[in-house]
Amino acid sequence: MLSQSLSERVGHPVHLKLEHHQTTGAFKLRGASNAIAALTPEQKSRGVVAASTGNHGRALALAAKLEGIRAVICMSKLVPENKLDAIRRLGADVRIVGNSQDDAQQEVDRLVAEERMVMLPPFDHPDIIAGQGTLGLEIMEQAPDAAAVLVPLSGGGLASGVAAAVKGISPNTKVIGISMARGAAMKASLDAGRPVQVEELATLADSLGGGIGLDNRLTFAMCRDLLDDVILLSEDEIAAGIRHAYEQEREIVEGAGAVGIGALLADKVGVSGPTVLILSGRNIDMALHRRIVCGEAATATERVA
Repeated sequence: MLSQSLSERVGHPVHLKLEHHQTTGAFKLRGASNAIAALTPEQKSRGVVAASTGNHGRALALAAKLEGIRAVICMSKLVPENKLDAIRRLGADVRIVGNSQDDAQQEVDRLVAEERMVMLPPFDHPDIIAGQGTLGLEIMEQAPDAAAVLVPLSGGGLASGVAAAVKGISPNTKVIGISMARGAAMKASLDAGRPVQVEELATLADSLGGGIGLDNRLTFAMCRDLLDDVILLSEDEIAAGIRHAYEQEREIVEGAGAVGIGALLADKVGVSGPTVLILSGRNIDMALHRRIVCGEAATATERVA
């Protein structure tokens, strides 16, 4: 979808890829359904398990439900209640463990070891990355002249898949990861030259929280080699993106889905040609959304209160 308001602002066409219109309200269904489809009947009989900040868990819960298999989703106390409720409604077993995605991963590891469940992580898995990469293929079909693609960046599954697809077709198209300043694990890892652990902090872009795993096998190297830049946003800049999406585009998006818009509004991206922004999800607490669009101070602290 062409954004008239953003195009006028930057002087080049700005296209919005509306992944928040997916069935589960986020792009994650692409990777989850692809990973479920790749399982053998024996693996399906053992059930699937994952740690999640919300959207992957919801996607995996739906994909598992459609296949009639068991799903356990492990999450931290930082995950908003609306995302927990959505996963429970799909029939998955939700387990709240600790204050970070790394804490939740410990329960995943236990279920894999003791109950032989199959782990399908949010990002560091070839079938997950490939599923998310279909987004990049579609972008190149729909906007073949794109000079840049702005991708929300967390553990790197979306960014890796999109970058691999985009660069494979159009090597000169820039792929830029956008994350939040509060606890951006991939950015910290890229700066350090290796996967590192960071403190997970409350943020309006809660879907971008969590670590990348100290034993990261795929997405760290792919983001290092394929991303042209990584940009971090303040909480105010994320909130501005959410407001703009609602007021100008008539779209409800969560903080993670609004980071591309926020980056353009903050003039943190040099736009040299047609640009594509991925609006990755809409699963925001509506009371929080109401406060943001009404111009009230909506901080990360308020979000988890």
